[in-house]
Amino acid sequence: MKIAVIGTGYVGLVTATCFAESGNDVSAMDSSAHKIETLEAGRLPIYEPGLNELVQRNRREGRLSFTTSLERATEAAQLIFIAVGTPQGSDGGADLRNLWSLADSLADCLNEPKTLVIKSTVPVGTNRRLAERLAANARHPVRVASNPEFLKEGAAVEDFMKPDRVVAGVREPEVADLLREVYAPFLRTERPYLVMSPESAEMTKYAANAMLATKISFINEIANLCEAFAADVRRGIGHDARIGFQFLFPGAGFGGSCFPKDVRALVHMSRQLDIPLHLIEAVDQVNEAQKSVLARKIHNHYGSELGEKTLAVWGLSFKPRTDDIREAPALVLIDALLAAGVAVRVHDPEALGNVRALYGDRLVYCDRPYGALEGADGLAIVTEWQEFRNPDFEVMRRLMRQAVVFDGRNLYEPKTMESHGFIYHAIGRTTARSGVPKTSAEQ
Repeated sequence: MKIAVIGTGYVGLVTATCFAESGNDVSAMDSSAHKIETLEAGRLPIYEPGLNELVQRNRREGRLSFTTSLERATEAAQLIFIAVGTPQGSDGGADLRNLWSLADSLADCLNEPKTLVIKSTVPVGTNRRLAERLAANARHPVRVASNPEFLKEGAAVEDFMKPDRVVAGVREPEVADLLREVYAPFLRTERPYLVMSPESAEMTKYAANAMLATKISFINEIANLCEAFAADVRRGIGHDARIGFQFLFPGAGFGGSCFPKDVRALVHMSRQLDIPLHLIEAVDQVNEAQKSVLARKIHNHYGSELGEKTLAVWGLSFKPRTDDIREAPALVLIDALLAAGVAVRVHDPEALGNVRALYGDRLVYCDRPYGALEGADGLAIVTEWQEFRNPDFEVMRRLMRQAVVFDGRNLYEPKTMESHGFIYHAIGRTTARSGVPKTSAEQ
C-alpha cells in the first residue's frame, strides 16, 4: 500500500518506519527542512531505541522516503496519516493550529478522493470538524478516520509492532476495512482491532492516558502518607488482580509530551461543557506537587547550608530510553537547586544536549555517571535509567564528599544503602527509627 505520513516527530517517524518495515511504500513529510535534511543525512532528530536501524534499512530498500513537499508525499497515497503536533495551549487545551493549517494545505493540493487518518491526539469532535472543513474547501471528497496512537517513548517501535489493540474511529465500513488491511501484519497474534465512532476513538486516547496518570498520582500520594507512618503498601495492593503493579511505582512525578498535556486537555474539554472532572484535576495537581518532593527532601536535609553545597543529578529525561525532557521532573529539581545557590553536576545517557540547550553554562555536564559525583555533597536520582540500578557503591562513596542519596525512583533497598554507609532518602520509605508517629488526636 502507498502511505503518506505528515509529521516526523516521535509518533510520525515511528509510524512511517514501521509501516515501511511491513512492506508498504511510505513517504514521510515534514514542513521543517532541518528535520528532513537530518533524516536524509542518515541521522534521527530524536532518540528512540531500535528506530535508527529500521529507518536506515527501509531507506536503503526504497520503501521509506522523506520530503518537505506535501503534494509529492500525498499524490499517490491511499492513506494519509496525520501526525502533527498538538501541544498544550495557553488555556490548557490542545493547540490545533498545526492541524488546521495542514487541513487548508491539503484542501489545495489533493488531486483525487483521499482517506485521511488522524494519528495526532486531538480533542473529541476534531474528526468531525476536520471532515466538515475539508468538505467545504477540498476539490475532491475526503474521508477522515481517527486512529489514536498508544506508543510509549523508549518502547515505541515494539509497541507499534506488537500493539495491545488497534483502535479505528470511522464512519464508513470501507475505511475500517482499509485500516484493517494495513494493520494486519501487526495483529497476527490475535490482538483486537476495535472499530468505533471517531468520537469514541478520540476519547479513548484521553481516557487511557488519564487512567494511567491517575494510577501514578494515586500511588505517589499514598506513598507520601506511608512514609510518615513507616509503611509500604505497594506489594500489598499490587497483588490484587483488580489493581495490578503496572504504573504503581512511587516516584518524583510523571512528565513527557503526553500525560501532562492530555490530562489538562481533558479537563479543558470538561470545563467547556460545564461537566467538572474533579478527579482528573486532582491528578494533575498531585503530580505537579510531587515534582517538588525531592527538592523538599534536599532542603530539609541540608537546611541553611544548602547554598554552599554541590549536588549531582542522575537522569534528566522524563523517563528512561528517551532524550525527551518535556515536563521532566528533573527540570523542576534543577530549577529549585539553582535558585538556592547550589552547584549542580548532571548526567543522562541521552538528554544532556537538550538540557544544555536550556541551561547553558549554569550546570556542569558529565558524560559518565561517576563523573557527576566528583566532589558532590549528595546525589539526586530522578530518572530510572537501567545503568543506574547497580552502581559500585564503594566508588560512589570515594568520589562524593558526603554519602547522601535522594532516590526519586526507589532504585535501591534502604538496608543496602545503610550497609554501604549512605544516608538514603527515597519516596514513600522512611529510615526514621522513632516508630509510628502520633496522630494529632494522640498528641
